[in-house]
Amino acid sequence: MDIVSRNRMMVFTGGANEPLAEEVAEVLGIQLGKVHRSTFANGEIYVRPIESVRGSDCFVIQSHCAPINDNIMEQLVTIDALKRASARRITAVIPFFGYSRQDKKVLPREPISARLMADLFMKAGADRLVSVDLHTGQLQGFISKPWDSLTALPIIIDYLSQQVDGPITVLSPDSGGVKRAERYAKHLEDADVAFVYKRRDPLEHNLSAALSMSGEVEGRHVVIVDDMIDTASTVCNAAEMVKGEGASSVRIAATHGIFSDPALDRIKNAPLEEVIVTNTLPVSDDIVQLDNVKVLSIAPILAETLQAIFMDSSVSEIFLGENE
Repeated sequence: MDIVSRNRMMVFTGGANEPLAEEVAEVLGIQLGKVHRSTFANGEIYVRPIESVRGSDCFVIQSHCAPINDNIMEQLVTIDALKRASARRITAVIPFFGYSRQDKKVLPREPISARLMADLFMKAGADRLVSVDLHTGQLQGFISKPWDSLTALPIIIDYLSQQVDGPITVLSPDSGGVKRAERYAKHLEDADVAFVYKRRDPLEHNLSAALSMSGEVEGRHVVIVDDMIDTASTVCNAAEMVKGEGASSVRIAATHGIFSDPALDRIKNAPLEEVIVTNTLPVSDDIVQLDNVKVLSIAPILAETLQAIFMDSSVSEIFLGENE
């Protein structure tokens, strides 16, 4: 008897960022997998695939945005359901990986919550993780299975190349992001690198102060690059500083637009030509309606990555060799 193996790709999504998942599925030319999702009266999450997944290569897309803990749990429950339904391989696709800033101990008795998150996905049954622009690359060492850290760099670089004409300084809003700034500068013509030295109180979240700057910004177009914009304190403080140093224009380019309060007010009042983010997270209408906010879609490169994983081909070729 001849047995023919027919591997099948199936893409599922949670409720956190359905438009992104739908766009990924459209690029891939497939329909999203059908699931029944509901919530018990006490808030418990229930997920059940309503079609067979036996022997399939399953991808579960979920952005970890507010309500972040519910969305994380929904993805974990979905993975568990697929595992118990005999999926051949399960990849957790997490455009924005929650708790990624809690990757090390700074104060005594602090948790390393990013490690806990990684363990939860392994325990649920994920065979692989895919995320975009992790807060730090060291998170990949928290698990023994593959973890693809993608980057939005190619699409942001393409956009900046069309919008900015003249000498550019790529600025990191803190010393820890200099490597990221160097990667951007490498792909932009006539670009220098600079960084801001900031001080952050470890006892106060989302508060920082820009103290000094290293690099040349006078008469140059400054692009502040970061992995995320949360309350916008760090990037707006950096924008105020470089504008005061004579920058011709100031832009912010970040992969993840969290935009927690009071980010909206800070962006409105900052000397910014443009704020560029991607749709790894859903962006509220209040932010999108600002004239100087541009949201780029990562769906094409995310879809290409999932196709490469499914076909067991190279992922790094998609990202100019800049993925980790």
